[in-house]
Amino acid sequence: MQKFAASAFAFTLFQLSLGAAMAWAADATTPVKVIMDATVSNWAGGDSDWQDIFDESKLKDVYSKDFAAKYQAAAQFPAADEDGISPFDYDVIVNAQDACPLEDVKLAAQPPKGDVTEVLATFKKSTCMGSDADYQKTTTVRFEVIQEAGKPVIDDIVTNDDNGSPSSLKSVMQDLVKQQQQQPADQKQPSTDQAPPAKPQQ
Repeated sequence: MQKFAASAFAFTLFQLSLGAAMAWAADATTPVKVIMDATVSNWAGGDSDWQDIFDESKLKDVYSKDFAAKYQAAAQFPAADEDGISPFDYDVIVNAQDACPLEDVKLAAQPPKGDVTEVLATFKKSTCMGSDADYQKTTTVRFEVIQEAGKPVIDDIVTNDDNGSPSSLKSVMQDLVKQQQQQPADQKQPSTDQAPPAKPQQ
């Protein structure tokens, strides 16, 4: 009888932990959905305003403190001298300066690994550019989500570079700051205001 009770108790604990893990996985997609919804809107065409996925409110509520600090440091060196504060001259989610309206957008939280839950965002970004297989490929972006102050936040965004190797956005921002700091003073880019990437021609 005692063995049965112990087994039942262990099974109940397992169910509770499994339920908690599933709930956390669902929560982990919340900040990712904010960024992906904005990205979908940005490339949907029409007259809607461009949504900055790194604006002040998102840096505070959607990203981790470490990610926000690295972005703010990198933003001191804008990619566009004349009209920007963003360190990027491309859309970091589609990983390009141009894209089609996004199709087949899906989010999938992976099992947690330590303190990090990886959320995979998959979509097609080039279908309007042609029927070749390259234009029909699915792009995968990995969002690393952690808990901070009791809520899920994005701690990194990982895409694939031209060689298919993983590229951490936090590392890209750190490298950008290092490169700028190593330049002679007269070659450093001044901080200015930035316009968003251009939308594709309709």
